Amino acid sequence: MEAGEGTEETPLPLVLTRFQLSEEYGFLLPDPLTELPAPYGPWMEIAHDLPQLIASHRLRSQVHQMPQLSTRHLRGREELHLAHLVLSFITMGYLWQEGEEGTVKVLPQNLAVPFWEVSQALGLPPILSHTDFVLANWRRKNPNRPLEIENLDTIISLPGGESLRGFILVTLLVEKAAVPGIKAIIQAIRAILQLDEETLHKALQELAEAIGDMSKALKRMHDYVDPAVFYAVIRIFLSGWKDNPAMPDGLIYEGVSDEPMAYSGGSAAQSTILHAFDELLGIRHSEESTAFLHRMRDYMPPPHRAFVEEIHRAPSLKQHVLSSGDARLCTAFDRCVSALAEFRSYHITIVTKYITVAAAKAKAGQAEAGDRAGPSAVKPPAALEAKGTGGSHIFSFLKSVRDTTREGMISA
Repeated sequence: MEAGEGTEETPLPLVLTRFQLSEEYGFLLPDPLTELPAPYGPWMEIAHDLPQLIASHRLRSQVHQMPQLSTRHLRGREELHLAHLVLSFITMGYLWQEGEEGTVKVLPQNLAVPFWEVSQALGLPPILSHTDFVLANWRRKNPNRPLEIENLDTIISLPGGESLRGFILVTLLVEKAAVPGIKAIIQAIRAILQLDEETLHKALQELAEAIGDMSKALKRMHDYVDPAVFYAVIRIFLSGWKDNPAMPDGLIYEGVSDEPMAYSGGSAAQSTILHAFDELLGIRHSEESTAFLHRMRDYMPPPHRAFVEEIHRAPSLKQHVLSSGDARLCTAFDRCVSALAEFRSYHITIVTKYITVAAAKAKAGQAEAGDRAGPSAVKPPAALEAKGTGGSHIFSFLKSVRDTTREGMISA
């Protein structure tokens, strides 16, 4: 948008930037840094070598030799996000290097203290979250080429090779597909306040289209992620130490607290997008699902969480559409809700393939799954068979959330 354009109203980017949202990238961190300042070389060195260090069971000994670094040389949000990304990936590797039967109870001080300090500065928990895994973990191979999967790579990796890369980048493309939907939310709220039904109708059409594009992006998971590798290799490294039988007592962050702390692992429920859509469309989930989703908001950057809360405080879109008596608006609203329910249905399809079916295959032929997953494969995580990495009972949760979404239609 050109400077000076839109003098009658606040230009859209100003509204987005209040919540650290980007006009072009939405919730993604725009063009994240890929290197930390020189004093943090020891962290970067380990982080860039994580898959090999984990496969050769050398990561823990490398971490024990790591110097205790102060976080005071980190400047600005971009450096803090990269530090959080690096330390969270090292932490997950350290915890799960020996699989779920070889966990540790203590995160050593030289890792725990800086991780805690960076987390406090960003308002994020000291564990790998969706923000680290996806939003801040991407770079263009060619800076002049577009944001397409062939031109993208991750900054930091874990075991899982091409499947891990695919899992992260397809999720990133889902986030990118949502950007017009984020803008449509702001346009819809503004249109309600200005009683501008034409703009509202257009915003709802754009929102439905964006959700449809997110489903298309999600379908690419089949092309880039091998279910056997996801289930047997990748999944454990996303697991947390809350509601996880493999780590019932949580984790002691040495030098931070003598008491163990429990945090949920990375989960799609930590993505701000669906929370924002739910709030705009007035979707009401069951008490149990709502409690879990609200807990996942603690894993979002505070400005993104504030965006969701702002939508919650806005006038009710559904009430506005109902009281307008405008059949076109009702149809457009229902299209949005229907697209959201479809997206959630498709997510269930993906989870079925990558967890339920993959688990059955892993049990039926663990040797074969191990061969395909490569030498770093440990025994697939039994503790999480029926649960998501965030700790929810995955199928009952996903189906409940999908069904309550459908119930949000005006014509329901």
